[in-house]
Amino acid sequence: MSQLPIAVDLDGSLVRTDTLHELALALLRTRPLDVLLLPFWLARGKAHLKHAIASRVGFDAATLPYNEPLLAWLKQQKSAGRRLVLCTGADGLVAHAVAHHLGIFDQVLVSADGINLAGSNKRRALEREFGPRGFDYVGNADIDLDVWGAAHAAVVVSPSASLAARASQVSEVLAVFREPLRLRTVGKALRVHQWIKNLLLFVPLIAAHQLGDPALLAAALVAFVSFSLCASGVYVANDLMDLESDRAHPRKRHRPFASGALPIASGMVLAPALMLAGFSLAVWLGADFAAWLAAYLALTAAYSARLKRLLLVDCVVLALLYTLRVVAGAAATGIELSFWLLAFAVFLFFSLAFVKRYVELRTLCDRREATIRGRGYIAQDVAIVQAIGIASGYAAVVILSLYLQGDTVRALYRRPEAMWGAVLLMLFWISWVWMKASRGEVDDDPVVFAAKDLTSLLVGLGIVACFVAAKLA
Repeated sequence: MSQLPIAVDLDGSLVRTDTLHELALALLRTRPLDVLLLPFWLARGKAHLKHAIASRVGFDAATLPYNEPLLAWLKQQKSAGRRLVLCTGADGLVAHAVAHHLGIFDQVLVSADGINLAGSNKRRALEREFGPRGFDYVGNADIDLDVWGAAHAAVVVSPSASLAARASQVSEVLAVFREPLRLRTVGKALRVHQWIKNLLLFVPLIAAHQLGDPALLAAALVAFVSFSLCASGVYVANDLMDLESDRAHPRKRHRPFASGALPIASGMVLAPALMLAGFSLAVWLGADFAAWLAAYLALTAAYSARLKRLLLVDCVVLALLYTLRVVAGAAATGIELSFWLLAFAVFLFFSLAFVKRYVELRTLCDRREATIRGRGYIAQDVAIVQAIGIASGYAAVVILSLYLQGDTVRALYRRPEAMWGAVLLMLFWISWVWMKASRGEVDDDPVVFAAKDLTSLLVGLGIVACFVAAKLA
């Protein structure tokens, strides 16, 4: 086995992310006005830009998504007596923090004196330190081909087989660590499964008994696509802004951006592109719908930036975001919403928002932690959160039962008393969801849980059957 030192690149190789992008997002999150200085810092060189950002934001090397297979291989090489050198274009504050956290590197080479340690600059630095062909090099990008050309052997980290083939033309390839990008990873980042929430746009159409109108149904479908694209853009943006808190979460740390399965740069392109496409459809559909979609996006932005950290306010906003889908559906189809439908929606979604927080608090208690990172709740809040959520859910059922006594119901349904079966089923379902949540059997999104849960689906069919019976009997 070769005893030459191994020089290891950081961004995209040792870690499944780009630390400059990570720091830029942290700057946007914690010191947004400083983002205006980025062009001036960049004018003084990329190395100065990296140092300026790194010196202004906190950095926790322990939270980074490390390439575990590569890290395990490096530890084996270290145990075999090989010298490990972290050689990176990242700022020294970042590189030394990573080296200190891992404790396996004998030396750290970083950008300094205005020189960005990448490509030919990195090759010259390594040749000065170890001589031509005096080191093996771990890299992940086309720019590393120059370094591999001066190395004794190459270790390639890339989702593409073509990079390994090109590396083999300039150096012996010692090992390849491939992590191919899969379509399902992109779908996971877009949260395609969350589009089920946007079916709420069809609620006004169904409540008004206009589902059979082709023009209105087409408008609702366009609204659904518009909302789904914008929602996916919001999810991507939220994931980028929540990297640190997601990585501290037992499930969310596996999300594409938090885990490094998708590069941050792709998210920075995806988020605005999706929202622009969705909003373009909204404008085409009509000004009223576009206005409500804009309100949804504005409220979502406020939630992500600040409101989700405020005790109780976060759940009120979550309930409003659900309800806005119903309101937007009415705007898209020109259907007037009733007081009863709005009241029922607000209380029901308020309950489901508290299910979401309750599940997080239960996880917190199970892990014996005191607070939810990035939220305003503590472990002791679990009981009151549960009480508020259950009360809100039952209030929604009461509103539904009061609605059945109105003249509107008698005008729309031949046998309105058949709809009391829907009241009982809703009462059962609210109790069912909270019972399952208390047992830890609900994930952090109750709507997605309901879409997958057989009992919830059967209850939904039962409610539909009650409405059909009331209409046709």
